[in-house]
Amino acid sequence: MTNRIYARYWLETGDDPYRAAEVIAGEQSSGTFLKLASETPALKQRSGARLESLHVLETVAQPSLPGGMVSAKYTRCVLELSWPLENTGPCLPSLFSTVAGNLFELAQVSGLKILDIRLPEAFASAYPGPAFGMEGTRRLSGVKSGPLIGTIIKPSVGLNASETAAQVQLLVDGGIDFIKDDELQADGGYCPFNERLEKVMRVVNQASQKMGRQVMVAFNITGELDQMRRRHDAVLAHQGTCVMACLNSIGLTGLTALRQHSALPIHAHRAGWGYLSRSPSLGWDFAAWQKIWRLAGVDHLHVNGLRNKFSEPDDVVVAAARSVVTPLFESSPMKVVPVFSSAQTGLQAHETYRSLGHSDLIVTAGGGIFGHPDGVASGVAAFRQAWQAAEAGVPLSIYAQQHTELQRALTFW
Repeated sequence: MTNRIYARYWLETGDDPYRAAEVIAGEQSSGTFLKLASETPALKQRSGARLESLHVLETVAQPSLPGGMVSAKYTRCVLELSWPLENTGPCLPSLFSTVAGNLFELAQVSGLKILDIRLPEAFASAYPGPAFGMEGTRRLSGVKSGPLIGTIIKPSVGLNASETAAQVQLLVDGGIDFIKDDELQADGGYCPFNERLEKVMRVVNQASQKMGRQVMVAFNITGELDQMRRRHDAVLAHQGTCVMACLNSIGLTGLTALRQHSALPIHAHRAGWGYLSRSPSLGWDFAAWQKIWRLAGVDHLHVNGLRNKFSEPDDVVVAAARSVVTPLFESSPMKVVPVFSSAQTGLQAHETYRSLGHSDLIVTAGGGIFGHPDGVASGVAAFRQAWQAAEAGVPLSIYAQQHTELQRALTFW
């Protein structure tokens, strides 16, 4: 790859698509709405964005987005632009402004979605990427193979610190691998962070002496920079092994600063992803978006789950999970752990495993564990048995004949 930044877009425009692409290229590099004497051919050659390719898909009669230019027809196409690295340097915030800046509001644009980005190796030198990934997560959790079986403390808010710790006690006694705070649970008055941390880690540390391994708990430290640093340090001081942050809440600079400070895996929640992606005519595709956060240093990244409670179809979820383990650079793959969640039970295990071809992942279930008729321990066991069946290629109904917990779980999943 040359020393250029590439971005691929789905574009809809009421203008001539080549003219619209040139307007976008100019807006995102050296151009202005009015030709200036200082924008010389030499300057444009050196610093202007370049139209690499444009492929027309179809035309439609109505625009996807309101406002903008009125036209008799709107052309949909896939275009690729590139910029010289010298425009931004290997800087993620500047990259973000370049590939996703003032494009979406241009009058010529009636639809625009970022499909993918490709970056030069200079970014791999400038950003460390994940510090732990799957290997470090397995080492800290003691789970040497198979998925980490996890859950989220629910209700998401409303439980006090003691009630939260009581749920954690049930889970660690039941053999859970991973527990995470909800994205809504941070440092509220009813369940203050420091009190929750102290009581939960007392349970976890006591259990680890019996289990010979420590359950990984992802404490939500989302907040201002100084708050996140203090909370991270408190988790570390209590022998915790993971922190969690909501990416769209703390931003790129927040995540980069946390990565520089952190001695623990960073569990990244994508809360707010829908407003960036749900419209087919506006925003980001996950394939492009996740690359930025991997570079910035997350270790785990949510990808939704099969047959989930949200709007994403299964093929989109599978593509997201595959994308986070696709190497970013030849010199530095920067693979992270896909996290499956949202209405998951053992019924999705076989299809998830077949779709990915591996079990290097975290899968979290709430009701799928807590709802087991024989209690939490049986719920954890049944969930793990479903994944064992998936890895062995044995149908659930057959595997359940020799595993009572799984057999009972099939009555409520």
